[in-house]
Amino acid sequence: MQLIDTHTHLYSEAFDEDQDVIIQRAIDAGVQTFYIPAIDSEYTERMFSLEKMYPDRMRLMMGLHPTHVKSESYKEEMAHVIAQLEQRSFVAIGEIGIDLYWDKSTLALQQQAFRTQIQLAKKYKLPIVIHCRDAFDEVFEVLESEKGEELFGIFHCFTGTKEEAFKAISYNMKLGIGGVATFKNGKIDQFLAEISLEHIVLETDAPYLSPVPYRGKRNESSYLVLVAEKLATIYNRSLAEIAQITSANALAVFE
Repeated sequence: MQLIDTHTHLYSEAFDEDQDVIIQRAIDAGVQTFYIPAIDSEYTERMFSLEKMYPDRMRLMMGLHPTHVKSESYKEEMAHVIAQLEQRSFVAIGEIGIDLYWDKSTLALQQQAFRTQIQLAKKYKLPIVIHCRDAFDEVFEVLESEKGEELFGIFHCFTGTKEEAFKAISYNMKLGIGGVATFKNGKIDQFLAEISLEHIVLETDAPYLSPVPYRGKRNESSYLVLVAEKLATIYNRSLAEIAQITSANALAVFE
């Protein structure tokens, strides 16, 4: 069985003490490839270092995370993203989007950053990986204005309604499903079976959003198996089928 973690922050400070152990544990569990989203310029060298240690397994994205869109640093951060894209290849623009949970005052700037980075994705013919928190209407507004065949990617950590799921899919987005699917109050498990598996990819968002029974503790990529097992139950399919289909979906986006 081979799994793909489409979203994991393995360069996070949360793994400073045991990064190699965490990665090997995931590999032993069947996770073969790790897609690494960017946050901001302060983490770029950490991402590169991770890639250098595991060149056959780590796939890097470039982008500015919406919670790191700040008026005092926005121009410099966007210049960094553009410079990196000019210097080397990446597998996606991400994670990008809108987050109104932490700070509503930066909405206009977040929308600008989101739109600019979508246009960079189109320029480089890359997928986007969307972060959306308390901002479905705002994210969909931008996607509507940018929609087209050249717009595609993943709606990371999807936690919306069934209607929002189908709307995301209509913009050529796969749904990134992680630990939330295992939560009793996660809600998405109640309608996921109504959404074809062809639209689903697996993720952990490690070190965040650990699946049950590790909820509230540090997440890691080996726990992707628990998400896959939950989907096997939801879809009444074998674990091997879930792994094969979701991995193929991930590769269709990124490669």
